[in-house]
Amino acid sequence: MGKRDITKEETKKQIEKLREEIRYHDYRYYVLNEPIISDAEYDKLMRHLQDLEEKFPDLVTPDSPTQRVGALPREEFGTVRHSIPMLSLSNASKETEVYDFDRRVRKGLNGGKPRYVTEPKIDGLAVEIVYRGGIMQVASTRGDGEVGEDVTDNLKTIKSIPLRLLKKELPLPELLEVRGEVYMGKGDFRKLNQEREKKGESIFANPRNAAAGSLRQLDPKVTAERPLSIFFYGVGSVEDRQFKSHWEILQSLLKWGFTVNPHNKLCLNIEECIEYFNQMKSVREEFDFEMDGIVIKVHQLEFQERLGEISRSPRWALAYKFPSIQSTTRIIDIKVQVGRTGALTPVAILEPVEVGGVTVSRATLHNQDEIDRKDVRVGDTVLVQRAGDVIPEVVKVIKEKRSGKEKKFEFPSLCPICQTKVSQPLGEVVARCSNISCPARLKQSIKHFVSRQALDVEGLGDKIVETLVDKAMVKSIPDLYRLKKEDFLKLEGFAEKSSENMINAIEKSKKTTLERLLYGLGIRHVGQHLVKVLTENFPDIESLSKASEEELWQINEIGPEVAGSIRDFFTRKENLKVIDELRRLGITYERRKKIVEGKLKGLTFVFTGELERFTREEAKRLVEDRGGRVTSSVSKTTDYIVAGKNAGSKMAQAQKYNVKIIGEQEFEHLLQLNS
Repeated sequence: MGKRDITKEETKKQIEKLREEIRYHDYRYYVLNEPIISDAEYDKLMRHLQDLEEKFPDLVTPDSPTQRVGALPREEFGTVRHSIPMLSLSNASKETEVYDFDRRVRKGLNGGKPRYVTEPKIDGLAVEIVYRGGIMQVASTRGDGEVGEDVTDNLKTIKSIPLRLLKKELPLPELLEVRGEVYMGKGDFRKLNQEREKKGESIFANPRNAAAGSLRQLDPKVTAERPLSIFFYGVGSVEDRQFKSHWEILQSLLKWGFTVNPHNKLCLNIEECIEYFNQMKSVREEFDFEMDGIVIKVHQLEFQERLGEISRSPRWALAYKFPSIQSTTRIIDIKVQVGRTGALTPVAILEPVEVGGVTVSRATLHNQDEIDRKDVRVGDTVLVQRAGDVIPEVVKVIKEKRSGKEKKFEFPSLCPICQTKVSQPLGEVVARCSNISCPARLKQSIKHFVSRQALDVEGLGDKIVETLVDKAMVKSIPDLYRLKKEDFLKLEGFAEKSSENMINAIEKSKKTTLERLLYGLGIRHVGQHLVKVLTENFPDIESLSKASEEELWQINEIGPEVAGSIRDFFTRKENLKVIDELRRLGITYERRKKIVEGKLKGLTFVFTGELERFTREEAKRLVEDRGGRVTSSVSKTTDYIVAGKNAGSKMAQAQKYNVKIIGEQEFEHLLQLNS
């Protein structure tokens, strides 16, 4: 008996089952970040669904997972009127303004006790999506708050947005208008700009512009190629569902399949909101999304209704903004500074401007190629960016503000410090001063050598180093160890005790580790991680100095460029002379202990907050010495979080992944077990 044909009705049931399965896996992957099948298994399900829909095209529905990119390019966007206006928020930039907001709320509630929900304020593009019967109908931008642009087809391309809502845990409302913020992750933003640069296209100034530009493409296929994400934060009109609190709304959205920011927090009072702000501000660079502040909302919906709105802003919500990481200013001049490897870096001298809460008057321009690509000129108005501890940089020129008086910059052919001819190795974008005795190179080399990650000479700051070189008291790194107390007494600001402390600090640095010494020598292309790799393969400097390029290539993570740089360093007589002099002056190092066995072997640690018993570098070394590994971010493979004072957002991530959280005392106990 032959195999019977599957009926259309059976196919319809099969298609629905596949769609439901794919939606569930989308939820696990994009919302919970906890996939339970491999990418290959997911692709197999999707291909099966596509095959069935190709055979029965009349069974294709708008909410099918296959329909995320299917619409033709538009000539223009239509408009959508919001049933409830998407209001803008009042802003605060000072703590006193936040307390004023709390006082107004309490006064408006006439004795009511508000609680607050705090949320990271994502710097993206606000949108609203309308669902009927759990199926996505229309999506629009915020627009002017009353009317937005119809971006339905474009939003469908974002895989974290459900086309059909989940209803396993919670009944679905007949109508649900949900609101969120579309954004582009920092890593994806950098990749997109790199790709655009290669194609000769203009780059985006920041992730927000990239997200907005990507969402407003007339061709949804272009949007689909852009790595957009979304966090949902609230609702508009809702039918057949009553909420009592904002927190309940957020939890319901999560159950229906929407991505909700995991760092949202329910606070008892305004003091907790301010504490949350300070915590988010301190860890903002750890997040992949751009955050420009926090949003504070009254938790109880009854209170929100009583408070109402004023003008175009709700009385029950406030945006508490971080200092901006981007500002506009003018380039007064461009100067060239010389680094410890001789690299010449052009620096823009700026009209002072506040960026990220700090007054900035200089910004790096990287190299001549970067200046040419961005067409930066003296006199230009530019967008300057400063993120965390990163050196401020010029993002782009605002060419619309040019007057015609701006001057092009010409890179010098001679070192601006020692007048040696500048060289530029073939294939490199960086020009260099080849004079190893150049005072500028010497200053930078010494600053690097005495830095915290290297020999860690406490108290020997940049200004003191510059003075020592300028006064010819130090003409090489070893000269540091020839200094006497009397030498420091000659310097301005030094007395008997401070001079003695400085000599003691220099003396203390003589006893170091191989890792610190190698890092301090400043071998080109060899940073802290590669130093660790080298010390795991060579017991001392002597054996490393004799290693051939071929031997170095065989080490995992050491490529031809790094191997060549190491070999070049140890073939230069002046470098070998420095190492020999340091040894004769009493510099000694201990080998990095490697404990192959033990309970820390194969374990991964993450440190967060302020450690009191160790520095971060010490704690990291203690783990690695015992066979463990230290990472900066929390994942499913993390075994322990070591939490110090004022632990940040990593605690929430640890709870999400069920990672064990320990304090410094427990950490010490673990180390003792493995000594």
